[in-house]
Amino acid sequence: MGGKKVCIVGSGNWGSAIAKIAGSNAARLSTFENQVNMWVLEEEVGGRRLTDIINTEHENVKYLPGHKLPPNVFIGKVCDQLKGHLKKDAVGVSLIKGVDEGPDGLRLISDIIHEKLGIEMSVLMGANIASEVAEEKFCETTIGCKNMQHGQMLKELMQTPNFRVTVVQEADTVEICGALKNVVAVGAGFCDGLGYGDNTKAAVIRLGLMEMIGFAKLFCKGPVTSSTFLESCGVADLITTCYGGRNRKVAEAFAKTGKSIEQLEKEMLNGQKLQGPPTSAELHRILKSKNVVEKFPLFTAVYRICYEGKPVTDIIKCLQNHPEHM
Repeated sequence: MGGKKVCIVGSGNWGSAIAKIAGSNAARLSTFENQVNMWVLEEEVGGRRLTDIINTEHENVKYLPGHKLPPNVFIGKVCDQLKGHLKKDAVGVSLIKGVDEGPDGLRLISDIIHEKLGIEMSVLMGANIASEVAEEKFCETTIGCKNMQHGQMLKELMQTPNFRVTVVQEADTVEICGALKNVVAVGAGFCDGLGYGDNTKAAVIRLGLMEMIGFAKLFCKGPVTSSTFLESCGVADLITTCYGGRNRKVAEAFAKTGKSIEQLEKEMLNGQKLQGPPTSAELHRILKSKNVVEKFPLFTAVYRICYEGKPVTDIIKCLQNHPEHM
């Protein structure tokens, strides 16, 4: 029997960076089939189909320009539904840093995928800016996997000398970190736009981390331990996002220009989407339903600035009056 088939679903900058790693590892490891497929949403770039460009030039010129993908990464058209086309023992790993709002409240993306496809899901989250991963600059990441045997298999597929992987079993905690840190990064960007310095940003990071831990304990079904927040998915990803991510960048421009989030998204992100503001709205609905809004002032301030027209300076007021200081 041959190795396991590997497919990357999605071809943004992060999907392309991971395809570069997984493609290279699959080509040299007998555990996996040599050919790695990438499924993408078809787009035109300069009059050519993006799939054709990647298949012939092995480069995602729109989302990850300047980085060649291994020649064993090929692209098929994105299918409307994956259901019915996967083996029952297929293992999925979500790299999506976000959450969804369902009729019963906040839902993890991995749970949604599991319900729709019926496959076991793990997650990969960490301080991983896609362009730096593609440039093979050293970084760490965290795989959250309840089945440690599958976790080790995924580690083998993903790990390189410059992309070091730690596997933990608190998969829900790992995933919620990847969503919540984007909200904190918006707050950090607001502070940057207002002209505050590194001391203020450090306070945003610390207080934001406290709210992340508090929300995880409120939301996650399984155990939530502080050690998971010390992995790359926690404090490391939070620091990176508050200094270098798109949520921080757009939030800074929002504070400086007064333009709407939607307008800045179109002007600055080359077709990509912000995760922080919509996640803050999803969080706010849950916190309100549980009557604990006052315990999460940073999350709440980001929501109200983004969606209720509150002044950006409210982010400083929320820091000054945070319950951690009372």
